[in-house]
Amino acid sequence: MGTAGVIGGVCTTHAPQLWTLPDSEDPNVVKRVKALLGDVGCKLKALKPDICIVIANDHAHQFLLHCTASFTMHIGAVAEGSFAGRDYTYPVASEASLDLLRYAQRNNVDPAFTSNAKIDYAFGIPLDFTGIDTVPILPIFVNAYVPPQPSMERCFSFGRILGDGIKALGLRAVVVCSGGLSHYPGTERYMDPGPDEEFDRHFMRMMERGELRYLLALDEKKLDETGNIELRCWGVAAGMIGERAPDVTNFEPTWHHNYGTVAWTMEPELDHFKPHYPSINPKRVVLSEVLHKLSIDEPERKRYLSNPSDYAAAIEDLNEEEREALITLDQSQMIALGIHPFVSHSFRRVLERAGILQAAAPPKEE
Repeated sequence: MGTAGVIGGVCTTHAPQLWTLPDSEDPNVVKRVKALLGDVGCKLKALKPDICIVIANDHAHQFLLHCTASFTMHIGAVAEGSFAGRDYTYPVASEASLDLLRYAQRNNVDPAFTSNAKIDYAFGIPLDFTGIDTVPILPIFVNAYVPPQPSMERCFSFGRILGDGIKALGLRAVVVCSGGLSHYPGTERYMDPGPDEEFDRHFMRMMERGELRYLLALDEKKLDETGNIELRCWGVAAGMIGERAPDVTNFEPTWHHNYGTVAWTMEPELDHFKPHYPSINPKRVVLSEVLHKLSIDEPERKRYLSNPSDYAAAIEDLNEEEREALITLDQSQMIALGIHPFVSHSFRRVLERAGILQAAAPPKEE
């Protein structure tokens, strides 16, 4: 059993033409997209997830007049739908869905929930193309088309809460998300001038670099202008996945939609990120206090400068390694000990300005 949490996922398209295959659709494009997603699906299933979170929008078929929530979680036993002569049914991870719903509520988010809402082609196509049919799914509807829609910040935050909840519940999950790219169904712009390819290519470059927080820069106006209101679904997925660079990317422009796919098919590596400015090391509190006092207290500084060795030796709570660092004031040694760089740097700067200590030489260029 591997690490719990969101272990992989894919954000892709759900254009109905991928199923209906009208004469205007390039069959080679469909073939490439289907092959790509089939390979992604095999790799996601190989991760052995417990559940598959499926995030997509409703095309104003069910959530339009009676009740329209920003986010709706399916808690029924099965999720089913039909489109273009196809019927499809998937088992729902209803227990996990209820647990995640309660987790969201405890974290001050109140998604709606349904036991019998139908899943349309926005769910059916990516599930069909990825071939994920052996893992219980958890469908989540995102309101993309009926104002007021959730902001991208709200979508990202909801995704983060879900991701945290999945980890807290000890589940291994993959995400299958669909939406966009640029298109304007039902409007005059659907055919003329069509998708905003310039924006979409830039967007895909940002996704390829793993800069998923770029989604947070997309406000309501930008999403609408570029035909990307369905990217709200990607925003939820991004919050769950985190800022990980995908290992699969693909962009297929067409006259009606731009098909974009990004996928994470490998488990995330352990984060070995070490910031330049770490947290205060609890083992170095005494030395940190001494250095801080020396940088702001002139009388104390004079006592130190009169004899650094005697000054260091008089502080009983310092060990020999810390006393040596206090005497030499070697910045590299301080950092190696786990001293916050700015603490020792501040004292050094005071001594450098007074001409007592020579400024450290800048690193030489290769």
